[in-house]
Amino acid sequence: MILAAKGKNLFSLFVDVACHGCHSHPKHISIQFQGGTTCAMAVKVYLRYILLMPLRPLRKLICAFLLTSAFFLHAQSNTNSASSSLLSPGEEKHLRNIRQLTFGGQNAEAYFSADDKMLSFQHQGQGVPCDQIYTMPVDTPDGKPATPKLVSSGKGRDTCSYIFPSGDRILYSSTEAASPACPPKPDYSHGYVWPIYSSYKIYTSKLDGSDKKVLTDAEGYNAESTISRDGKKVVFTSTRNGDLDIYTMNSDGSHVRQLTHELGYDGGPFWSADGKKIVYRAEHPTTPQEIADYKALYAQGLIRPGNLEIWVMDADGSHKHQVTHNGAANFAPFFHPDGKRIIFASNLANPKSGRDFDLYIINEDGSGQERITYYPDFDAFPMFTSDGKRLVWASNRNGKEPHETNIFIADWVE
Repeated sequence: MILAAKGKNLFSLFVDVACHGCHSHPKHISIQFQGGTTCAMAVKVYLRYILLMPLRPLRKLICAFLLTSAFFLHAQSNTNSASSSLLSPGEEKHLRNIRQLTFGGQNAEAYFSADDKMLSFQHQGQGVPCDQIYTMPVDTPDGKPATPKLVSSGKGRDTCSYIFPSGDRILYSSTEAASPACPPKPDYSHGYVWPIYSSYKIYTSKLDGSDKKVLTDAEGYNAESTISRDGKKVVFTSTRNGDLDIYTMNSDGSHVRQLTHELGYDGGPFWSADGKKIVYRAEHPTTPQEIADYKALYAQGLIRPGNLEIWVMDADGSHKHQVTHNGAANFAPFFHPDGKRIIFASNLANPKSGRDFDLYIINEDGSGQERITYYPDFDAFPMFTSDGKRLVWASNRNGKEPHETNIFIADWVE
């Protein structure tokens, strides 16, 4: 007897059960799986057939056990195959069991809650003209990707969300107070530039979007905010003093303190796990031409992220030191939970490309740099779970449309 379940990938198992006594008296039963979700149904049908066979009870039990085992081996094989197909050559050194969590549109800046059970992220796509904030559980009972839940109002553009360690509120920036419409796209006649919307304000709300409050509404750009693991401090980027600098404040918006004062862009800050250090990206123009270019773009609400380096400072702004010195566009840094290493995104392998970014990890002193991803397009916005065992990031891999960006998670292997 051959039992076949139709699907995409051929997988065959031959189970020698010597089932003498069934009506056709076969010496062997060949159980052939061919992938697909119908396998489970086929197994159920065949298990019923076994139970109706005129066999001794022990032989029925053996047949049923072998068939069920074959099905689960097949299911595990399919899972491993799907996971491997999402990895590029060279990535298996540090990444295992990769899963895709979002499907379609532009999804980025996915960050874990303190208990590692939830993700907050921004999405735009069909029916969502500019970024809005969503949450979703990392894992589900059936193992299928969760349906994201909208947190923000659907008005304006939102960015940089982060769930409070208490798990009951979320932090993010939005332009909705200025206009419910999407803000204008940057003028790319200046080349590859990032917009610095002066209408961004920092808000907090409950995870369902209710009880929204303005945390800081100082004039200018206020965004790129993250929260310390004890929930007491927020670090963020602001133009309130006439340049792009990093600030901290209490989680209720009080006691704002400026940490950087150098001319240029200081932004994208994240706390270390112990809250004693802050890692960030920075570009400080030095030559007269660089300074003039920076100031001219800044006056138009733009920056050119051509040479961003990774920096670290103490939580009070002291002991600033540069980590990378590669002249590329390095951004989205995050401390490994061990407090000694930093993972970040960079176009180091292809500096002339506007989208070929990969993930790298480096020691805080700048030594031991290692490449993590090799996909020939965009990989960025990495974050570790609190135990360092899993990594989440945004990538163009497996997209159905050009430059589609989705959220992926994988086990981290040292």
